[in-house]
Amino acid sequence: MFSCNTSTSGHSTFLLTGFPGLEASHYWVSIPINLICVFSILGNGIILLLICMDPALREPMYIFLSMLAASDLGLCASTFPTMMWLFWLGARELPFDLCAAQMFFIHAFTYVESGVLLAMAFDRFVAIREPLHYATILTHSAMAKVGAAILVRAVLLNLPGPILLRHLLFPQISVLSHCYCLHCDLVGLACSDTQINSLVGLVSIIFSLGLDSSLIVLSYALILQTVLGIASPGEQLKALNTCVSHLCVVLIFYLPKLGLSVLHRVEKHSYPALAVLMANLHFLVPPIMNPIVYCIKSKKIRQSLLKHFQHKRVDVF
Repeated sequence: MFSCNTSTSGHSTFLLTGFPGLEASHYWVSIPINLICVFSILGNGIILLLICMDPALREPMYIFLSMLAASDLGLCASTFPTMMWLFWLGARELPFDLCAAQMFFIHAFTYVESGVLLAMAFDRFVAIREPLHYATILTHSAMAKVGAAILVRAVLLNLPGPILLRHLLFPQISVLSHCYCLHCDLVGLACSDTQINSLVGLVSIIFSLGLDSSLIVLSYALILQTVLGIASPGEQLKALNTCVSHLCVVLIFYLPKLGLSVLHRVEKHSYPALAVLMANLHFLVPPIMNPIVYCIKSKKIRQSLLKHFQHKRVDVF
């Protein structure tokens, strides 16, 4: 920890942290991270292209899926550069402005993804509860408004963070806990009073991840209530099967965050490498797993992918 005796506002340098005890192996650590980055961009890019090009995928569920893929690409673009900078080039220094910008985009895209998952939960609820009115409720206009609201909320909730951070004093050099910048990490390194910053961060989390996760649970409780009211066991299973992909994606998004939160409060100092690994995985796993889950579970996406692949083969021959 560096001294606060030479603290400054807005001109500090932050040092990225890799895996404690594995500094000599960072080059090798970068190889799987590079592969995850490439496959995440390819997977989400393909999903976006398929939904844009195939008229059969213009249904609300797939339009929300395209929003999810776009948010995953944004999250990749926000986190992977500093990971590569550290693990591949061995560069640790990050100026304040770049760190604050990265923090804003990481949290914004995380909140966008959380909001899209809530919208997808509502989509499944309407599809099962009101199947006859599904097309009239989830129109293209309604989905555009939902997407805009999710984006505006993410920006408004995260905008105060970087602005307030500029008024805090930091040591000339500060060591971050991760290989990217997060609001809670920066607030913890400040030398001045951070009560307002902590309160803003807490309110931001409550009105994004907290609210979204609660409403997702409520949506599935209502879905379960509706499904149990269906007389035929076969129809019950069919209805629940339409939610499997979304449930998997929700668990992939929220469980690593829950595990990291528990680890930070229980054994963070006993297993620092494990804490860093979990911190990296909770940003690395969703972007690469979401396309895989939907490609495995969605017949329409598989058919669209196969159709475009066959067209490409015909063109080549």
